Amino acid sequence: MKAAVIVFPGSNCDRDAAVALEAATGRAPAMVWHGDAELPQSDLIVLPGGFSYGDYLRSGAMAAHSPVMREVIKRAKAGTPVLGICNGFQVLTEARLLPGVLMRNATLKFMCKDVHLRVERTDTRFTGRYEKGEVVRFSIAHKDGSYFADDETLARLEGEGRVAFRYCTPQGEVTPEANPNGSRRNIAGIYNVTGTILGLMPHPERLADPALSGTDGAKMFKGLVESLAA
Repeated sequence: MKAAVIVFPGSNCDRDAAVALEAATGRAPAMVWHGDAELPQSDLIVLPGGFSYGDYLRSGAMAAHSPVMREVIKRAKAGTPVLGICNGFQVLTEARLLPGVLMRNATLKFMCKDVHLRVERTDTRFTGRYEKGEVVRFSIAHKDGSYFADDETLARLEGEGRVAFRYCTPQGEVTPEANPNGSRRNIAGIYNVTGTILGLMPHPERLADPALSGTDGAKMFKGLVESLAA
């Protein structure tokens, strides 16, 4: 599997994503600079976490207009899987590849900690290694991570099964107390209509190795390899 990681000025999880991808695929991904107009042939495109362009204007707003994003959008619309993590999720919403917006956390503070997520579906390239309803532990590190969409959009996401993960308790209960940032309906990640684009605020790459105190995130990358090789 050939993967590409897009690097923006301000990205700080691009190398983490590259390490997780190399561990899963056995080959280093292409690291593509935001100013490049071309993108190598790729089976997977990753928009990593960080603070692209210093989060000026809005988080992800400037990155969504980077030269490379024209090709990312083109490939995404043609069916190439795209994974947007944290700032990458923000970029996907700003590029209108996913609906909704990521707003300031309800606490108005930057948050960095491990959280529990409930896997809502397992029939996508991203979640094939998980069980439906499984509780996983990922980490968050964001100040603008509260997912917001209007009621009509939320109803559509729910009806089309496009909610990927929800913040929950360790027992899998979706409660206000388990919601770290005020996201509507405890939403931590969503898909596009075809399930080929996933945006999520928590970081699977930060818990993808025993040395990092957890491997729940490794399942996502290994599942991607298996699904794309099938």
